[in-house]
Amino acid sequence: MNIAMILAGGCGSRTEQDIPKQFMNVYDKPLIIYTLENFERHPDIDGIAVVCLEGWHEVLKAYARQYGISKLNWILDGGADGQESTHKGITALRDVCENDDIILVHDAIRPFITGEVITDAISKCGRKGSGLSAVRCQETIVRTDDGKSGSEGISRQEIMRVQTPQAYKYGKALWAYEEADKRGIKGEVYINTLMLRLGETVYFSKGTEKNVKITTIDDLEVFKALLNMEREDWMK
Repeated sequence: MNIAMILAGGCGSRTEQDIPKQFMNVYDKPLIIYTLENFERHPDIDGIAVVCLEGWHEVLKAYARQYGISKLNWILDGGADGQESTHKGITALRDVCENDDIILVHDAIRPFITGEVITDAISKCGRKGSGLSAVRCQETIVRTDDGKSGSEGISRQEIMRVQTPQAYKYGKALWAYEEADKRGIKGEVYINTLMLRLGETVYFSKGTEKNVKITTIDDLEVFKALLNMEREDWMK
């Protein structure tokens, strides 16, 4: 079984909107619905769980009914931060998941996720135990202590930019969060950085520059442009 776990517990304000950005309307459709639709129509996704911001559960249920998101089987409470939210989400699935089932943890605010990326994450996880959507870094990287100056460059060949989805076998993911609790490891927003702190090797799967995370107004404009390009291609 392959389950998409969508993280929608954030309430960031960098997009300067009055509502959580995952529920913003873009061309009359909530941002989170674009994300959910891509997992809904993927043939290898068996179910969807959303770790949702408190107070928005009923809104999400209504949107799911409106847009035909039939695979949405679980709407779960989040935690105080990203690590706690993911931990609570994974723990909530303990009774329905086997250790070898695959969990794909994905940001609700990465709405341009493609079927190809989802497929490759599942495939790599099945073969290697993890599949982290990632792309090569194309920019120059400079190490800095203060954000104002730098004196050391980092080779781009040594850098991968990890996105989501991040796919893991369920048993391994559950182990990671329970082990982190035992060791007192806190503050890891993503499961990949938690695995690295636990000394685990992670494996990369296909990523794409189009898999933009909507955190600023500029990101939102990029997403709109991508949607317009997709619509123009469809109309040709």
